Amino acid sequence: MKLPKLQWVLFSLCCYCVIINNNGVEGSHDVHPQYMSHQAARVTQLHRTSYHFQPPQNWINDPNGPMFYNGIYHLFYQYNPKGAVWGNIVWAHSISRNLIDWEALEPAIHPTEPYDINGCWSGSATILPRNLPAILYTGIDTQQRQVQNIAFPANLSDPYLTKWVKSSKNPLVAPDSSVNVSAFRDPTTAWWLNGHWRMLVGGKHHKRGIAHLYRSRDFVKWVKAKHPLHSARHTGMWECPDFFPVPVYGENGLDTSSMGRNVRHVLKVSLDLTRYEYYTIGTYNPSIDRYIPDNSSADGWDGLRYDYGNFYASKTFYDPPHNRRVLWGWANESDTSSNDTAKGWAGIQTIPRTLWLDKGKKQLIQWPIREINTLRGQKFQVRNQELKTGEKVNIPEISAAQADVEVAFYVPSLEKAEEFDPSWVNAQDLCGMKGSTVQGGVGPFGLLTLASEHLEEYTPVFFRIFKAKDKHKSLCALMPKGGSSLRTDVYKPSFAGFVNVDLKDGMLSLRSLIDHSVVESFGAGGKTCITSRIYPTLAVMKKAHLYAFNNGTEAVTIKKLNAWTMHTPQMN
Repeated sequence: MKLPKLQWVLFSLCCYCVIINNNGVEGSHDVHPQYMSHQAARVTQLHRTSYHFQPPQNWINDPNGPMFYNGIYHLFYQYNPKGAVWGNIVWAHSISRNLIDWEALEPAIHPTEPYDINGCWSGSATILPRNLPAILYTGIDTQQRQVQNIAFPANLSDPYLTKWVKSSKNPLVAPDSSVNVSAFRDPTTAWWLNGHWRMLVGGKHHKRGIAHLYRSRDFVKWVKAKHPLHSARHTGMWECPDFFPVPVYGENGLDTSSMGRNVRHVLKVSLDLTRYEYYTIGTYNPSIDRYIPDNSSADGWDGLRYDYGNFYASKTFYDPPHNRRVLWGWANESDTSSNDTAKGWAGIQTIPRTLWLDKGKKQLIQWPIREINTLRGQKFQVRNQELKTGEKVNIPEISAAQADVEVAFYVPSLEKAEEFDPSWVNAQDLCGMKGSTVQGGVGPFGLLTLASEHLEEYTPVFFRIFKAKDKHKSLCALMPKGGSSLRTDVYKPSFAGFVNVDLKDGMLSLRSLIDHSVVESFGAGGKTCITSRIYPTLAVMKKAHLYAFNNGTEAVTIKKLNAWTMHTPQMN
């Protein structure tokens, strides 16, 4: 049977949906004063990740100012040195030569001056002429205003850039009368164009999200443009904006200042109201300093997302030696603050991802950086294994709690696909109704991750295909809801998203990075990604299992499955 073309896929931590077309200071964190400066007597190792970025203890959130400088990668991040909840925030600093092994240095920026005494919040790094790195960051001043500041390395001959000094000219940018002083933060990496530097600062006016635009000739005196680079109604505060170019062809990255005929631009914002992000792909008109999203990119809450799960405050940077753009994102805990405090740590950064423009030019593709493959150890593989209704196959001989799994499924026929109800407009809701145990025609099929031996606990990542009037829809989801943990005091939502793929060859791929309390999944070659935090009680350490399964009436085949135990790198 010749399969029709797959146009959209819903991918989530729980299930995938595929469409086949036949044609005070306003902040974002819960505040727990009683825990801010309370450190655990002992750091609990249960559920701590083994190959994801995190410090030895305490709270982390937004990745800040990632950059490559003189042979070394730098990652700064929001960090509480005194406890495992948000508060006492400084800019922590780690370095690496490969984005996998990390060494912690002393924090780069502390709240010490009138312009940042009440907080050193997120920002970005820019490499200036003469190879001078600069950090732009938001400070909370003595009047509780959000202002933009700059810091430079104290000693450029120090290969690690250990110490940083704040400029005597701070604050560089203070909110004028037209700006909401408590919603004005997170300056972007700057870009150079027509004799001026430009940067964005996130903000809002009533319910309209805003990317404020500023220009400067010398990177010190900044002038606010008469209009924002872009704004959108009913989106609320735009945190952690990111604006960067992508080439129309190929998988390479571009320097942030790159312009050209075959260049598009991406604007990503983190939504304070919803706690997820969305991005658009569009055209940057430098003559008027305006960004216009393509018609194919929804400009609002329904927009494209890097990740349909637990992923926020992301930041990209250009990596010159590998000619790529790399994405960092924060995955916070889904546990309670009291439990976080007791275990002594909270928050991780997701595995860095390379991103580029899809061949259809309507979305980005994401894939774990290739360096992560160096951690692969013991391997197990499956070839041409048919899965009939209700069957599952065990994936033995690896550490299922600390693994990398790549699988390609073959779907021989879509004839049994279920009817799609047009009222199902929300993938996450659909995933909740059509979970991994609800039998369908084509799917659900996928992986059962972090599973206990008798399946009292498991987190399914799966596909499910539906048929509409003139096309097919496929739901791809990751579903920690309910069965992922026997605990009742943790947040266990279902996640799902649509994916635009071509199913004419019947192939659908999935990759999952499993690391004790996190599962990062990449559907259809990285077209849709989902991350979730999970806290099993039985499926831990050596007691965790991994299965491939099919609960659809149509048999599917595992054409190829490779699974590896992942080694532990040096981690701070």
